[in-house]
Amino acid sequence: MNGIALDLTPAATTAAPADLPSGFGFDQPSAELLTDVLRRQRATYRAAPLPSAAERRDRLRRLLKALLAHQDAICAATSADFGGRSPTESRIADVLGVVLNIRHAISHVKRWMKPERRGVELLFLPNTARVEHQPKGVVGIVVPWNFPAYLSLGPLVAALAAGNRAMIKMSEYTPATTAALRTMLAEAFATDEVAVFGGDVTVAEAFSGLAFDHLIFTGSPGVGRRVMAAAAKNLTPVTLELGGKSPAIVSRSAKITDAAARITHGKSFNCGQICIAPDYALVPREMVGAFVEAVRAHFRRMYPTGCVGNAEYTSVVTPSHAARIHRLIRDARDKGATVIACEEGASGPRIPLHLVLAPTPDMAVMQEEIFGPVLPVVAYDTIDEAITHVVERDRPLALYWFGHDDGECRRVLDATHSGGVTLNDWGWHAMQSDLPFGGIGNAGTGSYHGVEGFRSLSHSRAVFRERPWFPIGLFHPPYGNVVQKLSVSLFLGRRK
Repeated sequence: MNGIALDLTPAATTAAPADLPSGFGFDQPSAELLTDVLRRQRATYRAAPLPSAAERRDRLRRLLKALLAHQDAICAATSADFGGRSPTESRIADVLGVVLNIRHAISHVKRWMKPERRGVELLFLPNTARVEHQPKGVVGIVVPWNFPAYLSLGPLVAALAAGNRAMIKMSEYTPATTAALRTMLAEAFATDEVAVFGGDVTVAEAFSGLAFDHLIFTGSPGVGRRVMAAAAKNLTPVTLELGGKSPAIVSRSAKITDAAARITHGKSFNCGQICIAPDYALVPREMVGAFVEAVRAHFRRMYPTGCVGNAEYTSVVTPSHAARIHRLIRDARDKGATVIACEEGASGPRIPLHLVLAPTPDMAVMQEEIFGPVLPVVAYDTIDEAITHVVERDRPLALYWFGHDDGECRRVLDATHSGGVTLNDWGWHAMQSDLPFGGIGNAGTGSYHGVEGFRSLSHSRAVFRERPWFPIGLFHPPYGNVVQKLSVSLFLGRRK
């Protein structure tokens, strides 16, 4: 435990349960504490199982007000957790992205909630059918360390818009951000609405095994499998956002300097520690040299004072993660690749962007999700070769294509799968509140943001209403009456 106390008397109108013990161990909670909070949240949900649009908007507005008031504290806390993180990047990704999601949900939640009229089979006319969107109850949210505010509050927006309550498990690597978010959320919500926990891997395992009504996990595919297995014991539905090796395909029709600038930004943002960062670049063979020089030039332009001591260049989060990045670079060099650093002589946790030329399949950089400032550059001769390279590997969370040939673009989109796509840039599809965000295959399952997030965290309940005078008895036994014979003949054909 890091000694952070939790104020259980939030400024929200709903007070915490009177019998909740003071001095809770929310930083390293026991399984009993997690179970107790879940029980309390489920009880308060059952007391009011269908919040109105006005109530949901109120919760979202409370979240928005708290986030705007605490944005500086959150950015400072995240920088402390990273040992130096760009405040601008924190404000853009962790704050602005959530603010856009909240405002979108406030504007649309009333429409999302409306029952949807559905068609009725001819046999059952003139009865009616509709789908009602019902809150699931209590949503669990497991958060990674790389964007701790965005990846906790983004799913929370979807949970609140859908009328749920939420329990959030933060990463053990972001204790300062966990404390800042807990303080912020305590001003807006009672613990029986939203609760925030820290804790190590044992807490994460216990949390994933709780009988939530839905569980959202963001992290690696390996951990995602364990989370899914834990959730399966309770048949808890899960949304998994897992990352993967997202390709950036540079077309011969692209302006090489523009493509290089955008890929450089995507690989340098948060020091490459982002699930939708371009993992590797596929570049026409004759354009590789120009691409490499353009990337190096753009990196120097973006960070003119270098990355060491530059407050706008984010540190690698932990020494162990930095060691892993250096291991990937050494492995590639030892196996014959040419490795080019975009800044020479840099040391410490701010690792400059490194280009790996002529990588081979046996290199770790081509097998693992890199999650850092290393960019393998794979040369290709034809666009079919580039497409084959993508489709023969696990489906990625994102795919990027750069160029101006609409026909080639369509071929790439039709032949490949990915969670999302940005054309002629990287990552910005994830900032669009009206687009779903999620993975496919090894990159995850399910999505959130916008109406897809609302529907993921709602139960779509089928409602069929039969009119009291409808002659349903004609379908009861004894079988063989005229109506039954005509129905079978009409829909199934005459029987011999």
